[in-house]
Amino acid sequence: MKMPKKIGVLVSGRGSNLQALIDAIKEKKINGEIAIVISNKADAFALKRAENNGIKTAVVDHRKYSTREDFEKDIIEHLEREKVELVCLAGFMRVLTPYFVSRYRNRIINIHPALLPSFPGVNAQKQAIDYGVKISGCTVHFVDEGTDTGPIILQKAVVVNDNDDEHSLAERILKEEHKAYAEAVSLFCDDKLEIEGRKVIIKKE
Repeated sequence: MKMPKKIGVLVSGRGSNLQALIDAIKEKKINGEIAIVISNKADAFALKRAENNGIKTAVVDHRKYSTREDFEKDIIEHLEREKVELVCLAGFMRVLTPYFVSRYRNRIINIHPALLPSFPGVNAQKQAIDYGVKISGCTVHFVDEGTDTGPIILQKAVVVNDNDDEHSLAERILKEEHKAYAEAVSLFCDDKLEIEGRKVIIKKE
């Protein structure tokens, strides 16, 4: 058995995807451990989830920094101190600069509530409803310098019902997000992901 990989999770809100990762680690579905949870908001409920599970937390308030890079330098210090190997974004509402992305190239994972490349950015579920698509879902991807443009690791589809609004659709997508995120992080921790250009190859046994 390989050593568990150290994971750092960046959050801004309630942290339901963080909870999904915590639960999957407890259930031994992920060979990793969450070394630290960092939020840019002191009142993020995600921090409570971390504390309830004995996970170290830190608040790095973006408003206290004159540049985005200074803000990120402080986050990186926390991550380095904990020897973090994988950075997971779980509802982290700040766009990372190329400085941060290059520091953790191919080691930052995000989850997005749409089937990328459709509906990137904010309010993806509303975008899907407004466009009238019949199928939406979620995407776990590596983070690059663009917005939701990095290589795709996993996707899960969700049927859009005629009577769906953005909230009912978001709720059903979220259930799939929890499964997909844990699955993708598990693959990363087992060294089963290989990036070839835009493609992520999942290595078989």
